[in-house]
Amino acid sequence: MAARPLVARQPNERLQALIQEAGCSNAGLARRVNMCGAEHGLDLRYDKTSVARWLRGQQPRGRAPAIIAEALGRKLGRTVTIDEIGMANGKNLASGVGLQFSPTVLGAIEQVCELWRSDVGRRDFLSGSSVAASALVEPSRDWLISAPDAQVARQAGPRVGQADVAAVRSMTQALTDLDHQFGSGHVRPVLVHYLNSVVSGLLAGSYRESTGRELFAAVARLTELAGYMAVDTGQPGLAQRYYIQSLRLAQAAGDRGYGGYVLAASMSHLAAQLGNPREIAQLARAAQEGARGQVTPRVEAMFHAAEARGHALLGDARAADAATGRAIASMERCDAGSGDDPVWIRHFDEAYLADELAHCHRDLGQAEQAARCAEQSLAGHPESRARRRAIGYVLLATAQVQQREVEQACATGMKAVELLETLRSNRGAEYLDDLQQRLEPFRDEAVVREFGARLELQQAA
Repeated sequence: MAARPLVARQPNERLQALIQEAGCSNAGLARRVNMCGAEHGLDLRYDKTSVARWLRGQQPRGRAPAIIAEALGRKLGRTVTIDEIGMANGKNLASGVGLQFSPTVLGAIEQVCELWRSDVGRRDFLSGSSVAASALVEPSRDWLISAPDAQVARQAGPRVGQADVAAVRSMTQALTDLDHQFGSGHVRPVLVHYLNSVVSGLLAGSYRESTGRELFAAVARLTELAGYMAVDTGQPGLAQRYYIQSLRLAQAAGDRGYGGYVLAASMSHLAAQLGNPREIAQLARAAQEGARGQVTPRVEAMFHAAEARGHALLGDARAADAATGRAIASMERCDAGSGDDPVWIRHFDEAYLADELAHCHRDLGQAEQAARCAEQSLAGHPESRARRRAIGYVLLATAQVQQREVEQACATGMKAVELLETLRSNRGAEYLDDLQQRLEPFRDEAVVREFGARLELQQAA
């Protein structure tokens, strides 16, 4: 197969190190690559001379780098990425890692493992990555029109069983609980290292079809959580990449409901934070369409609430009210005791719905309704949901500002400040910044000056 030189024809030391780690000869690696390629329908005819050229800095075309990485990964018993073998195109990696909705399961594994590895090893690049506007909605289109993955089972690598899937689920729950209580700044580094060091090896292992589907479902949830934590630590561009990969993993799991959740609960909220209201409604409607007939009333309620937020940000009160009505009607049909709800939606109770609707009323300038919904939310959220309660207090304080109850707003806002002092949460800080801006017209009042001084102390801490 033809090869093209690397830009700076340097010896490929990364590949050399991995070959040595795997204990392969050049001829042995060539045989493994040819065999792996045959499994993917490729007629590869590499030999030891081909490997010697790669080591001198030449790079094979097309899908070959991914096949080389897979062959080495099988020998090593873990996922190996094209970046790790020194064959990633630097320009494409910098601009596109994690932004593709891969057409194949193998490509999905490669994409998400590349993202995890890049997050751990290239933290400066990824933390500064911006949101790709075109990738806010395009993945939802790919998800809607893509055919189901016919097979996810793998025959190479260490055996993965139900105990491994259970471990991923338990880790997800534990990290979620810690995040709710302490904020993502404390938790996210642990999660990313777990994905890169443990979960990548599971995806590259061997598993039966049923186990593989459950594994992809569990990893989709954990990857979405990493995206949420990226939002909470002020990294929306990184969050977008995690959400896209979570959506693709949900597709591999065959879980249309969870795919819709990623669109409506994750990507639409990211669009809201970035000030793209039209995309919010589009993502929510894509979730409704793509998961129609496959979700419980509780999931439907969340989808409709997400759509309502998009309409509210656009100032379309009529459409927002209609979506709100559908959300409330769906929630009223929920039966918590039925056991039908999947674990990833069970948190979305009346308190969460009230929180969503408080945002809608706030954005429509409906202060009285916003205050009522914020109070309902606070009444329902337990103390363990510290960040959510802090946001609820800010929503209530904002409604009080809109009603010109400035002294009460500052007192309520102070409750949010006290809660957020126990967290490391960029989202919480952004809500407080918004409240402070809304208080700006009243800056000459003593209570507002005192509130501002308390915020400055918190930010300096």
